Amino acid sequence: MQIAVTTPTGNVGRHVVATLLRAGIRPRVLLREPDRLAPDIREEVDAVRVDQYDADAVVAATKAVDALFWVDPTTGGEDPLADYARATESVVRAVTANRIGRVVFQSSVGAEKRHGAGEIDGLAHTETALDDTGVDVTHLRCGYFFTNLELQLDALRAGLLQVILPLDRPMAWVAPRDIAEVAATRLLSPDWSGRHVQAVHGPTDLTWRQVAEILTAATGRRIDVERVTDDAMRDLLHRAGMTDALVEAVLGMSTGLRKNFEPEQPRTVRTTTPTTLAAWAHDHLKHRIDETADAPADPAALRPAARGGEDPGR
Repeated sequence: MQIAVTTPTGNVGRHVVATLLRAGIRPRVLLREPDRLAPDIREEVDAVRVDQYDADAVVAATKAVDALFWVDPTTGGEDPLADYARATESVVRAVTANRIGRVVFQSSVGAEKRHGAGEIDGLAHTETALDDTGVDVTHLRCGYFFTNLELQLDALRAGLLQVILPLDRPMAWVAPRDIAEVAATRLLSPDWSGRHVQAVHGPTDLTWRQVAEILTAATGRRIDVERVTDDAMRDLLHRAGMTDALVEAVLGMSTGLRKNFEPEQPRTVRTTTPTTLAAWAHDHLKHRIDETADAPADPAALRPAARGGEDPGR
């Protein structure tokens, strides 16, 4: 079986690659900078230099592929939805031209809304476009990534997270490694066909107040959370250099799911994964917060993302 993996150095993709290797699969990995692969991993995979926005390159890179793990690249462009459309064109052309048998697509909670959820609308477009090809596809509707907190290290060091969502509204939080295990299982399993939606919800829904309490206990630092107005966040994003279109797409991931939204997939034993935020924060976040902040702040860290699909690292 030939399996291709996009974003193989990302928060989810690197764990997908490792799981496939342990299963005896030598995956084909698609990325812009193959040198970013760890040397020991590089020897165990077939690396192909490719820009996911280049449809011709993606088609060439996925010839003779049986299954594909596809992640839309994180957009940094002036028009994020246009970037998602370009990525969607690439995967649709690859699936169609190469008759790829099955696709596992990393989507997000909120994509079921289809419109009105900012950047998540781009993931919804990829879902529907893949559905239209008739390929056997599983859409992973992921919760909010634990690793999004790593984009807010300065705020965590200062002891205050600012969000625009209600502080007492619970939402799904999930470890990227758990998402990878679900993705790899679907890629390797021969016992499914057609269109499927698989939610990945983490072990429990959490409010932002609960998150602050968990992080305080796990890191030994007092961390509070406050809700700010949409306009205050909009001004902050503008001052970080984001264009009007990007600001609205970023805000929409939260504002679009803030009122009268219930996930299409309820929490069940099939959607619940084991890694807790407390365990992850103790193992991965505590030492990052304790490090000296030498690098300038990344504007991406300001994103009040509701989607789980952020996957830094290519």
